[in-house]
Amino acid sequence: MTDPAALTVYDEIGGMDTFEELTRRFYDDVQADEVLWPMYPQEDLEGAIWRLSRFLAQYWGGPSTYSEARGHPRLRMRHNPFHVNPEAREHWLKHMTAAVESMEFPPMVRTQMLEYFDRAATAMVNTFEPTPKAN
Repeated sequence: MTDPAALTVYDEIGGMDTFEELTRRFYDDVQADEVLWPMYPQEDLEGAIWRLSRFLAQYWGGPSTYSEARGHPRLRMRHNPFHVNPEAREHWLKHMTAAVESMEFPPMVRTQMLEYFDRAATAMVNTFEPTPKAN
């Protein structure tokens, strides 16, 4: 029998399938967001889903597939080319919060995830310039 104290969040919520579902729910909303969607690689949505789901799975105690494929996450560096202002942060956090809340996570996991996503979204802000107008 597995010691419950040894379980990771990854194990507790169902492994990679759960992180893929969470990520797909997030991207379902992002695709309709006029602030965020222009920042995402529409031609490589499946790649974006793969990268985010593997990163989250690894962060929450799953396999190191993300780092094996892409190296250290270097989140600030990877997001630096994008216009991540407080408005983009709020939009990203709104969609990720909705995705988390749509899943049936245990209350403690839900709280841990939402706290992490709030901190991570804040850390990605790299400008206070207004969102550029779409062409």
